Amino acid sequence: MKQLFRLLVIGLVGAFLLSGCAKAPTVEMNDTKASVESATNADTQTYAKDALAKLTSDLEAANTEVQTQDKKFLFKNFDKAKQMLAAVKTDAEAVKAEAAKKKEEAKQAAIAAQGEAKAAIDAANALLAEAPTGKETKQDIEAFKADLTGLTDSLTGLQQSIDQEKYADASANAAAIKEKAANISAQITAALEKVKAKRGGRK
Repeated sequence: MKQLFRLLVIGLVGAFLLSGCAKAPTVEMNDTKASVESATNADTQTYAKDALAKLTSDLEAANTEVQTQDKKFLFKNFDKAKQMLAAVKTDAEAVKAEAAKKKEEAKQAAIAAQGEAKAAIDAANALLAEAPTGKETKQDIEAFKADLTGLTDSLTGLQQSIDQEKYADASANAAAIKEKAANISAQITAALEKVKAKRGGRK
């Protein structure tokens, strides 16, 4: 009986020593924090905002788990914390990849919008070139030319936005330019129809 009691005590002492000696995953925590810091930049804050917020939340949860286990006097177990930290570290790379993908998509969308804006200006200029000149149309034509020149000049600013990676701004401005150019085309068409109607009435 004494032998059994002695073995039981030895077993409990061993369990105490093993659980008490469990060390917090400091290295893993530092590596994971570094990964999250690396993933926290202008691109991820712009193109993967929700994923980045979740990443930060998951890191905090992992840190809480580490602290919870570290405060225990007996039976410390950092396995769950290590798993959580490993998942956060993996997700940090995924967040960067997501941001890079969405950024490229935004870039291509801005470039496409830029092309559409230029095409709308070209179409308006082509339509204006076909307009008959004369006293009746001179004033309108000059006004249209001035408007289209202004829109053409605005394409320079559009390119600058793209070069500066301000893709959302570039897309929005391109859409506005396209709309204005289309409106000018509609006005030119309406003006031409009036001229034709007047000339037809005179005949």
